[in-house]
Amino acid sequence: MSATKAPGVQRIGVFGGAFDPPHNAHISLAQAALAQFRLDRLYVVPTGQAWHKARALSAPAHRLAMARLAFEDIPHVVVDDREIQRAGPTFTIDTLQALQAENPQAQIYLFIGADQFSAFRQWHRWQDILEIAIICIADRTQSVLTQTQFDAYAGSEHRLSRLDLPLMPVSATQIRQLMASGEATAGAIAQLVPEPVARYISLKQLYRSH
Repeated sequence: MSATKAPGVQRIGVFGGAFDPPHNAHISLAQAALAQFRLDRLYVVPTGQAWHKARALSAPAHRLAMARLAFEDIPHVVVDDREIQRAGPTFTIDTLQALQAENPQAQIYLFIGADQFSAFRQWHRWQDILEIAIICIADRTQSVLTQTQFDAYAGSEHRLSRLDLPLMPVSATQIRQLMASGEATAGAIAQLVPEPVARYISLKQLYRSH
């Protein structure tokens, strides 16, 4: 998909997730999204009540604070707390509709991982999401995109795009497990998360086994 911008049309990106915690691959995705799609703004949206997560998430206040620390130095990124403030289960379609209403002339781009894309048809009102946003999929080491996945959306190919992103073998699950083991220090996880986030995790003693 061409990154050529139509005159007067804003490009707004949406990058949601638990951010439990935000890590260096999240930062790389945000930077790549801004550059490749020439976004005017990228909304980073920590999820509220995640209906699809089997495990309990860390407190919303912690995840929001870490997201703000992680992305604070990246121009054009806005950490948005609307899903944390919203009562009940968090659905992406609600966030996209709200952003479209606030920015009626904008083109919205939704950034997800290949693992999320493989389950996209299970998302609440996924057809409506395709109507509002261009879905930009980033490969991850655990789940590599295949042409077959794109073929499943015959007729909607123009609403799908790839995000070019170096594969980074880091995940929030890995970081939580390191911290729970009691062997990781703030210095050790600073290789995996932005330094302010590592300090926050250490200060608040997050992910420790009790």
